[in-house]
Amino acid sequence: MYDYHLLEDRDILCIDQKSFFASVSCIEKGLNPLTTKLAVVADTKRQGSVVLAATPLLKAMGIHTGSRLFEIPQHNDIYIINPSMRRYLEVSLQISQIALRYVPPEDLHQYSIDEFFMDVTKSYYRFNTTLQSFCERLIKEIYDETHVHCAIGIGSNMLLSKLALDHEAKKSARYIAEWRYQNVPEKVWEITPLSTFWGIGKKTERKLNARGIFKIGQLAQYPCEYLKRDFGMLGVDWHLHAHGIDQSRMNEKYTIVNPSICKSQILLRDYTFGEALVVMYELVEDVAQRLRAKKQIARTIHFSFGYKEEGQVMKQYTLQEGTNLEQDIFREIKRWATMLCDQSALYRTLSVSLTQLRPEGERNLNLFEDEFQRLRQERLAKTIDMLQEKYGKGIVSRAISLTEAGTKYGRLGLMAGHKM
Repeated sequence: MYDYHLLEDRDILCIDQKSFFASVSCIEKGLNPLTTKLAVVADTKRQGSVVLAATPLLKAMGIHTGSRLFEIPQHNDIYIINPSMRRYLEVSLQISQIALRYVPPEDLHQYSIDEFFMDVTKSYYRFNTTLQSFCERLIKEIYDETHVHCAIGIGSNMLLSKLALDHEAKKSARYIAEWRYQNVPEKVWEITPLSTFWGIGKKTERKLNARGIFKIGQLAQYPCEYLKRDFGMLGVDWHLHAHGIDQSRMNEKYTIVNPSICKSQILLRDYTFGEALVVMYELVEDVAQRLRAKKQIARTIHFSFGYKEEGQVMKQYTLQEGTNLEQDIFREIKRWATMLCDQSALYRTLSVSLTQLRPEGERNLNLFEDEFQRLRQERLAKTIDMLQEKYGKGIVSRAISLTEAGTKYGRLGLMAGHKM
C-alpha cells in the first residue's frame, strides 16, 4: 500500500452532461429528456447507422451508444433523429463558459464534447462553504441556462474524479460522488469487470483475466515488475491507477513529440475487401491533402482494417523517402493489406495515419524515380487541392467515389463526421 500522505490531494471535478446529444435534441424539440424515448442516429436513412446517443428510457430498453438503427423497436413513441453537431458544439461551449466563471482557463480541461475536468482546489471556497454545495450550485446553474442535466465526480486527482463519476455519480440520486485516496480499498478495488475501469479495454481485460486478475483490487496486488515485464510502461500505469494514483496536472502544457495526420471511418454496412479498399483510398486522399496543405511529407504509414466480427489487421510501414502523394501511400497500404487481410471477410472500420512528418523541401531525390513525372503528379495534386479549397471537396473526384462503395459524397457537409 502506498503512503497517500506523500501525494498531492487536490479538488478535481469531472463533469459529464448526461445523455448529452439526446438531451440537447430533446430540448430543441421541447421534450423532456428524462421522460422521452429518443435516439440520435448517424443517418436515419441507413438501417446500419450507428446510434450516437439515447435517452435514459431508451437505454432501459437495451438501446445504447453503438447500437444500430435496425435494432430500435418501431414504436410510435420513439423518436429517431439525425444529429445536429453545430447545435451540440454551441451548447457544449455554453456549458464550458459557465464553468469558466469559477476557474481560469488553465484549470479547465475539455475531455470531450460532453465531459470536462475542473481543478477547483483554489477557487470553490470563494463561492460556497463546501465542495458538495459548490457542485450542487454548478449543476443547477448549468441546468437553469441550458436545461442539460449533469453529474459530477469529485476526486483527489483526475483519475479518481473520473472513476467517481463513472461508477457512482451517474447512478446516484444527487448526481454527485466523491472518491478520495482513503476510499481506494473500498471503492476502486471493488470495480469489476476490468474493462469498466478507465484505460482498460476488452482485449487487455482478457489478457489480465488469463493471469487470474478479475477485479481492480487483484490488479493492485499483482506484482508491478510482472506487469512491466508483460505490458511495458502501460503495465506500470495500470498498477498506479489501481492504487488510485494519477500525478498528471491539467494545467501542464502538453508538447506533441511526434505529430500525426489521421483519418478513420466506421462503415454503415458490411464491406467486402475490394469495397474497403475504395474507402481506404478516399481516406488516403484526405490525409494526403491535409499533408500538402501543411507543406509537409510523411515517412511512416499506419493503417488498420477492422473486421465485421472481432479483430482487425494493423500494419505500420516506413518509406525510404517521404511522400505527400496519395498514390505512393495507397500503393503500400494495398500491397500490405492484400498480403495480411482475409479477402473473404467483411469489414466495418478503417483507419490511416501518417507520422514522421517533415518539410516537403527536405525530400531527397531518388535516382530510380522519374523526378519530372513526380513533379507533374505533385502539381496536379496541388491544383486539385486548390480547386477543392475554393469550390468545395465535391468539385473534383475520382470515379471510384461515385461507385456504391464510395463514401466521400456521403461525408460532404458533415461536421465531426456527422450532420450539422
